[in-house]
Amino acid sequence: MDVPQPSLPEPAGPTKTPPRVDPRLQPTPDYGTLGPGSDTAAGGTGSGQRPRTASRFALLFSIAIGVLLAILTTSIGNARFAWPRFARLFRGEAVLPAPLAATSSSQLDHLKPQKQAEALLELAVGRSDGAVDQISSRVDGWQGKLKWDSQMATLTSAALNSSDMRVRESGIEVELAAYGLSKNSVSLDYLLKSAASPDHAQKVWGLWALGLMGNRGVETAQVVQVLTAHLKDSDEDSRHWAVEGLALVGASDTIPVLLETMHDDASPRVREEAACALAQSGMFTREQRLSAIPQLLNYIDDPSLDTQTHAWVFQALTDITGQRLPNDSAAWRSWYENRSEP
Repeated sequence: MDVPQPSLPEPAGPTKTPPRVDPRLQPTPDYGTLGPGSDTAAGGTGSGQRPRTASRFALLFSIAIGVLLAILTTSIGNARFAWPRFARLFRGEAVLPAPLAATSSSQLDHLKPQKQAEALLELAVGRSDGAVDQISSRVDGWQGKLKWDSQMATLTSAALNSSDMRVRESGIEVELAAYGLSKNSVSLDYLLKSAASPDHAQKVWGLWALGLMGNRGVETAQVVQVLTAHLKDSDEDSRHWAVEGLALVGASDTIPVLLETMHDDASPRVREEAACALAQSGMFTREQRLSAIPQLLNYIDDPSLDTQTHAWVFQALTDITGQRLPNDSAAWRSWYENRSEP
């Protein structure tokens, strides 16, 4: 996919200068790269993510973008050092110095908050015991002390792509802290204004960040209502990021909304992203994704859907169930009727 290189924003909060577009904003593979590289930049467009975009290629591509940004913003020597670290991170290996591998509180206390967050995100993605708990205990103290930069973008993206829901949640927590957004009504009001902004970059960032906020329990019902309303926006890009936001929220009542979007939206890119959200991306549990299967089965034989959308239906069914069946209605219906209850 084409990933423009927007300039990096400063952390944003209700009392700070409104943020520019999040440099990681792009469809999440599994949470795409969940979250923001950019398949949008100040109104730009890019190809959507397929439900299977949780692929290693997508993650490596995200990592490569982070390293490219490092080359642009730091010394070449530092960028050369960054690549093997992120490549190893992608393979699930711990890449921190050995003394930090145990996530010792006393050792972490000697690091600045930015380095604490980076170290613990790396360890969380690598499934190091205790890293997620350390993030949970420290993240409130990081408010106002983190900087949103290319490395933080890459690490939160890797966290949001994890197959472990707790690691994904850690990625959301750190991203909100790096934006300078507290989990309260003041920050929510700021994001609601951002999502309503006439500035396109500000708007799509707001839609994304509303999803982050709604996932953490800040007026979730209101966030879902606002994001759902933006699915009626005239521009494809806003609808695309409304889908991303709904996937981040991870509320059960958004499953029917995403199914409807997958079926009805005029844009192939938006329909594709809705399929991705149902299949893999965002913060839905397996049980929530399984609830979409009956409607997806109805879509298989729906003559109003084009060939590509039918292909996304089959891919979503494959990703949700783990079944490797042919793209055949009878095969999938037979499996569903004879399956053991999850």
